[in-house]
Amino acid sequence: MTSPDRLRRWRLVLGHAAEEGTGGLSDRDDKAMDGALAALYDSDKNGTGGDGTKRAGGLGGSAPRVARWLGDIRTYFPTSVVQVMQKDAVERLNLTQLLLEPELLDAVEPDVHLVGALLSLNRVMPETTKATARMVVEKVVREIERRIAQHTVAAVTGALNRAARTSRPKYRDIDWNQTIRRNLAHYLPEYKTVVPQRLVGYGRRSQAVQRDVILAIDQSGSMASSVVFASVFGAVLASMRSLKTSMVVFDTAVVDLTDKLDDPVDVLFGTQLGGGTDINRAIAYCESLVTKPTETLFVLVSDLYEGGVQDQMLRRVGAMKLSGVQVVVLLALSDDGAPSFDHDNAAALAALGVPAFACTPDQFPDLLAVALDKGDVARWAQVNAGQSR
Repeated sequence: MTSPDRLRRWRLVLGHAAEEGTGGLSDRDDKAMDGALAALYDSDKNGTGGDGTKRAGGLGGSAPRVARWLGDIRTYFPTSVVQVMQKDAVERLNLTQLLLEPELLDAVEPDVHLVGALLSLNRVMPETTKATARMVVEKVVREIERRIAQHTVAAVTGALNRAARTSRPKYRDIDWNQTIRRNLAHYLPEYKTVVPQRLVGYGRRSQAVQRDVILAIDQSGSMASSVVFASVFGAVLASMRSLKTSMVVFDTAVVDLTDKLDDPVDVLFGTQLGGGTDINRAIAYCESLVTKPTETLFVLVSDLYEGGVQDQMLRRVGAMKLSGVQVVVLLALSDDGAPSFDHDNAAALAALGVPAFACTPDQFPDLLAVALDKGDVARWAQVNAGQSR
């Protein structure tokens, strides 16, 4: 027999129309939760049902009512659910313009999707809202930094250290710990010692080669989350002396934001989400930044829907790879999973030896390490990302 609590949950999920089968709601908090859900999910953007009749839900265009609703959902739902409901409210009820009001921004639960919505409005945002919006964006950015910075630095440093090692070191440059580990198979019990067949040494600092990283980020509207995460990664990489990091964002135009990488919030407010896409133009600009092809990693983050010249775009990628540039194409750099993308362009890139796949922010440091170590990115994608094309 169905328990009362299960019936209650089904009633909240299915709404008022299911009340005859599940029973009503008597608890005050349950009624408040039901009201918050009905306001969002029992109304389309026009406040009417699919048959054209007026529905009970909807938030209308009233900022105070929206603010109360935002407060209600934060009271009755966990943070993860609040963030989903906020995202749905912006998309379903066309609340984007209301995000320009500071009192609403004070009431929201900051997350990556909210930052994307704010960035799409930053060109029309009034001065009275910008300070509050910047605080919201900064809170999300700092949380992402705490999540990814340490792992990124450790992974990149490890890759660069491995690249700097030599198998013919001078005596003072021998890495004895690594040498012993690599030669344990040559341990002689009778002498209680290891006879090294291969020495592992540290690279001399004077001989170390600085690696170049170029990030090219598609800022079309569908890439909002990827823009946020890429900006934070760009700032983390730019803080490392062993790397020279450049970052450009593009739609039909290309904007170089490298000089803003000391603060990812500045990077984000330098973007303009939405508009068309010219990947070919972006790659052409990035080609001009390549001065040491064999020591350069080029990361393109795009859904590959090309509005420019497709053949030229593919030729440019092929030429970069042939010159020695390590090329990585990410269909998304976010927690949202595999996006909609141009399968034909992804297949054409794979034919050039450049797999295109989605990657989460938590996986990206390890991907960077493989790429900087000049490892097999395609193999890594098949094992870890599962989105290789």
